[in-house]
Amino acid sequence: MSRVRDHSEERLAWLLCTPAALAMLLVTAYPITYAVWLSLFRYDLRFPDERAFVGLANYAGVLTSGVWWESLANTLIITIGSVSIELVLGMLLALLMHRVLFLRGTVRASILVPYAIITIVAALAWKFAFDPVTGFINPWLGLETAWLTERWSAFLVIILTEVWKTTPFMALLLLAGLTLVPQDLLDAARVDGASARQRFFRVTLPLMRNAVMVALLFRTLDAFRIFDTVFVQTRGAQGTETISIVGYHALVSRLNLGLGSAVSVLIFLCVVAIAMLFVKGLGASFAAEDKA
Repeated sequence: MSRVRDHSEERLAWLLCTPAALAMLLVTAYPITYAVWLSLFRYDLRFPDERAFVGLANYAGVLTSGVWWESLANTLIITIGSVSIELVLGMLLALLMHRVLFLRGTVRASILVPYAIITIVAALAWKFAFDPVTGFINPWLGLETAWLTERWSAFLVIILTEVWKTTPFMALLLLAGLTLVPQDLLDAARVDGASARQRFFRVTLPLMRNAVMVALLFRTLDAFRIFDTVFVQTRGAQGTETISIVGYHALVSRLNLGLGSAVSVLIFLCVVAIAMLFVKGLGASFAAEDKA
């Protein structure tokens, strides 16, 4: 009986997802297919008469270039650094929003304000804050550092900008997971003598594991495609070029549609690989809960 119910629920889930899946397919299928097609050609808009089919030569050129691997490393540094900090701060903010008793709406609204600000505006604000002439960070710290002219200090500013901008989004997703933790279990753990730390790590965190995975999935995919913040603050200078910046330079600056499309397709494949990794982990998490 339960097996029949599971099949009917699965069928209903597919029916509910089908309209959205079809809409996404119609919107994304053509651009992705066209990008793959362009990536197989030597196609430079500056020399349109020299267009020729080259197969996988563009991909070979990208993957054998040190620029691609350096930009990929830069992207991973920004992604891992920002998402790791956002997870910790987001959890703290989620706990605060979940437990606050007075002015709950005001607290939640104020925490979410940075996420409502346009990314370019946030990037410019942080750029001006760290400017050695007009900024206020150096006077506060008693320093005379040109933050965006050195590689690692530029990375620090970029990561801090991303953390400030998107931690509220992480906190909002984690707050949804916190609301699913039964209060009865927490009360029972408290009666059994578990400390606040033990209740969090042994009761709360395991029960909101799926919410944490979903939050990490969305933020990792978003951070991996970072473009706005880096472009506004450094334009990829000082060794901070990301893979999205590389694609921008190939497509827009150099008008090389073939090479730029190859970079875009590789970014798409990286995003798919990250998504599959997280979905696999999320599926394993659901399977473990079913067995339990």
